[in-house]
Amino acid sequence: MVQKKRKITEKLKDKYKLVILNNETFEEKASVTLNRISVLVAASVIVIVLILLTTALLIFTPLKEYIPGYTDLTLRKEITETAYMADSLEAVLIAQKAYIGNIQDIINGTAGDSSALNEMGEFQTPGTAGEVDLTVSSADSAFRSYIENQDRYSLEGSTIAREKTSISDHTFFTPVKGMVTQHFDARARHYGIDVACQKDEGIKAALDGMVIFSGFTTETGNVIAIQHANNIVSFYKHCSVIFKKVGNFVRSGEAIGVVGNTGEFSSGPHLHFEIWYNGNPVNPADFIRF
Repeated sequence: MVQKKRKITEKLKDKYKLVILNNETFEEKASVTLNRISVLVAASVIVIVLILLTTALLIFTPLKEYIPGYTDLTLRKEITETAYMADSLEAVLIAQKAYIGNIQDIINGTAGDSSALNEMGEFQTPGTAGEVDLTVSSADSAFRSYIENQDRYSLEGSTIAREKTSISDHTFFTPVKGMVTQHFDARARHYGIDVACQKDEGIKAALDGMVIFSGFTTETGNVIAIQHANNIVSFYKHCSVIFKKVGNFVRSGEAIGVVGNTGEFSSGPHLHFEIWYNGNPVNPADFIRF
């Protein structure tokens, strides 16, 4: 065994000469003296260098993205942020759908009706209700101008107006003057006040705000809804004529329509007026004297 070990050691130390010759003249161009140990060391160094170079290439270059199962940290972060954003947008969309659904129920007079919870009310445009003629005559234009110029001023535009934080801080303009024929009764699902008025009585905006609905429904006829500050919404139903369109800004006391008798729920010329605060109906008589 000792002799065998010595032979192996001696073999590792044996020197060999690597010679490079010219194939035609057999002239020696270069030569290197090597032994097996130096060859093993050189091969090991080359392998280690190749491994280090390959590792550095994968770490510091985009080639790592082609490795199966590898995910870039930046990409992972972007995916996470996108997922959070999509979740937030979905929540906002659900809230908006619920808000629009409530507005439609209020306009159709079905708010609080459990039979309408799973079914959105369908609006009917004047063009589909017996093909109403929308041509404006010169007499109608003059009448409109007369109504719009009546009591046209704003209680909200005062320079001494303080910052309003609740519904009680607002000064409401009386939409119409007349006799209250039906009062607010939440238990009976009558979420507003019915005011009987003279023919061609002008309807005024209760507060400054933006028109969010202006159209026709089968049950409540011509309806206009106005979004005010502090999450207050007012509704004016059964109008004979509507002066404003969606997106119009109106001032408190500005004429927005004319009292009428439109819709299946109407039994005579009157205004059905509602006020909603933070998504709940409130009694208009608590804030307005009719």
